[in-house]
Amino acid sequence: MSEPVDARKYNVSDVGPRVRDFLMRIAQDAQLDLKFDIVPGEHTHPDFEDPEVVVRFSGGDTDLLLANKAEVLLALEHLAMEMLRIPAEDHSRICFDANDYRVLRIEELRLSATTAAEQVKRTRVPFHFNPMSSRERRILHLSLRNETGVRSESTGVGPHRQVVVMPADMTTVPEPIIRPLGPPRTGGIQDRRSGPPRRDGRDQRRSGPPRGRRPS
Repeated sequence: MSEPVDARKYNVSDVGPRVRDFLMRIAQDAQLDLKFDIVPGEHTHPDFEDPEVVVRFSGGDTDLLLANKAEVLLALEHLAMEMLRIPAEDHSRICFDANDYRVLRIEELRLSATTAAEQVKRTRVPFHFNPMSSRERRILHLSLRNETGVRSESTGVGPHRQVVVMPADMTTVPEPIIRPLGPPRTGGIQDRRSGPPRRDGRDQRRSGPPRGRRPS
């Protein structure tokens, strides 16, 4: 098992070699066209993120990393944290990025936080964000720290942990909203049928055998 990283050693010289070996094995095994540079953090948004080490990806499969809200990029980052045995409170010290995704995501979250706050002030109805990582929840909380009339809290556990924006005088934090994992039903005729539509557009609601044939 890997030795844990000392909290005082979040720098390129100490962390870089282990992260490099980890990513090279993954890229080779998965046959990914990726390149990466491990550089010191630039502290672009010190109020939201203050990374000591940044891993910047490039190459032909960069779009794969960023698909579906950077799902693969964030998964690689999480796996690297586990490999380095970095505690959750220090995860912001190392940042994976590609095509300035992090900067754009911070701006998106800041705008979303402001919009949610205005909606809650107007309606006095709590607003739930979708579940997200502790790093992104922190960005929302910090974006709202100077808002008056509303406050933000985290609610839920595990993968359902999410931020809720609520009126400042509301004493009870709302329960998390757990949405179904599958695609929502669209309603209409097809949802009421017992089987999928035929290619010729005819209904398949008959439960018996086709006409002209005996059941086997």
